Amino acid sequence: MDVRSFQLADYRPVTELLETVLTEQCYEQTMEAFARQLSWDSELVLVAADGDEIVGIIIGTIDNGRGYYYRLAVHPNYQRQGIGKKLIGSLRGKFEQRNVSKILVTADEHNEPILSLYESLGYAATDFFRSFQKLSIVTG
Repeated sequence: MDVRSFQLADYRPVTELLETVLTEQCYEQTMEAFARQLSWDSELVLVAADGDEIVGIIIGTIDNGRGYYYRLAVHPNYQRQGIGKKLIGSLRGKFEQRNVSKILVTADEHNEPILSLYESLGYAATDFFRSFQKLSIVTG
């Protein structure tokens, strides 16, 4: 399993993955934020690849000096294999390289089911950012 920064050639498989994993409403919101983040800083969009197949993605952003995990998606056939944890850890490394003041998890209704994953990695309730609609990645 290889975790790397998003490349233009990943666009179609990533959108197909997001469409498979996310609800329709979450997909629409995520695609807008995804497009903004790619135009601002594609280095904070990471993919997990199994050979030529994209099986996971994490979208991060930096807003006001803080790093945010915005959206995480792993293909259903690859869930519960540590891919999400690997993506989170790799993005954390990117945030640390950029000396963000704090790392937070956006906690919208779509991320609620996976907050326990972040907790298993040491994140606490105080690390969950519930005012995510104020983020530039969301508002443009």
